[in-house]
Amino acid sequence: MNHFQYKDKDLYCEDVPVAQIAAKLGTPLFVYSHATLTRHYQAFDKAFGNVDHIICYSAKANTNGAILKLFANMGSGLDVVSGGELHRGLAAGIPANKIAYAGVGKTQNEIDLAINSGILMFNVESFEELQAINARAKALGKKAPISLRVNPNVDAKTHPYISTGMKKNKFGIAKEAVLEAYKAANALEATDVVGIDFHIGSQITQVGPFVEAMESVKALASDLRDLGINVKYLDVGGGLGINYKDEAPPEPDEYAKAICKVIADFPITVVLEPGRAMVGNAGIMVTKVLYLKEGTTKNFIIVDAGMNDLVRPSIYDAYHLIQPVNMREGNPITGDVVGPICESTDFLAKDREIGAVTSGDFLAVMSSGAYGFAMSSNYNSRPRACEVMVKGQAFEVIRARETYEDLTRGENIPTFL
Repeated sequence: MNHFQYKDKDLYCEDVPVAQIAAKLGTPLFVYSHATLTRHYQAFDKAFGNVDHIICYSAKANTNGAILKLFANMGSGLDVVSGGELHRGLAAGIPANKIAYAGVGKTQNEIDLAINSGILMFNVESFEELQAINARAKALGKKAPISLRVNPNVDAKTHPYISTGMKKNKFGIAKEAVLEAYKAANALEATDVVGIDFHIGSQITQVGPFVEAMESVKALASDLRDLGINVKYLDVGGGLGINYKDEAPPEPDEYAKAICKVIADFPITVVLEPGRAMVGNAGIMVTKVLYLKEGTTKNFIIVDAGMNDLVRPSIYDAYHLIQPVNMREGNPITGDVVGPICESTDFLAKDREIGAVTSGDFLAVMSSGAYGFAMSSNYNSRPRACEVMVKGQAFEVIRARETYEDLTRGENIPTFL
């Protein structure tokens, strides 16, 4: 069931009119559906129900504490790439032993926090990082559980900026070198080799790249066992895409079937890191039309949300469906939907036909639950948006809109000025 749908001519989130939320709380505004978030987690959990698995939701997609708490309540773990994400996960009640820590640039303080917290494992991305983790674990008198992130050189067939599993990408250790890396890791005093990790990209809409990477990693696991290194976890990353426009990504059932087929004779716990697939279609951004502007070559629909609120269209040329919150009679408008930021790249859509709208109307930017607020900024000194969660007929603010005072909090004028 789609929990963002029109009733008559008004867009609802579950049983609440979106216009009602926007009128009360202002715009820009992110609205998330509790029912959709719940359904998406359960879909992954059920799809992998026949194998030992841990779902580690990818925090970078959306780190709001209420969303993390919702997933924690359902038994989710977390995939983190910073000490801040680790802190957020622990604060939301996600058990440390269900948290996997990835990322190419872990600092000493972050490594110490993760070791002291007792995380599931580090996904290690380089030889030097491996040495650094071992040194910190030794200094702390503990053992650090690790897996090595393999770069399988698989084309994920996605946007090049979000492809992560090819030789030219900065992530992971080349598969030609990873066996030696495992030997080195196994010989270290303060590391415990527990897993294999790969992640080939984001917004992947085909099963084939996952299967190709799985086959490569399964062969590596077999080689490791021949060396007496018996890994317990196979972290298959995330990256499953969603429908923004006309994509047809595989459902969790199809994705699980393909992965489980490869490891059918391979006793191991699968670690999954879905992010976008969990939250992307569970949220929308609501913005208000400020002005309609007729240009000499095109029309502009100027709204109060900009690239600081939703940057994906500007940096990826990403498509988001944009539709009126309240449909009205009249001729639709075709033009660029642009924001107030002083950059020519500040747009949400180009040459897009929008319904009949006028100044003061609300627009819904669909599928904004992933990499929406999480990538937002204060550029042009714009306070970041409010976030809301809807459950049935109720809605609550889960992050208050920033104020102008928030923009200068923490700044200090030096005494010599």
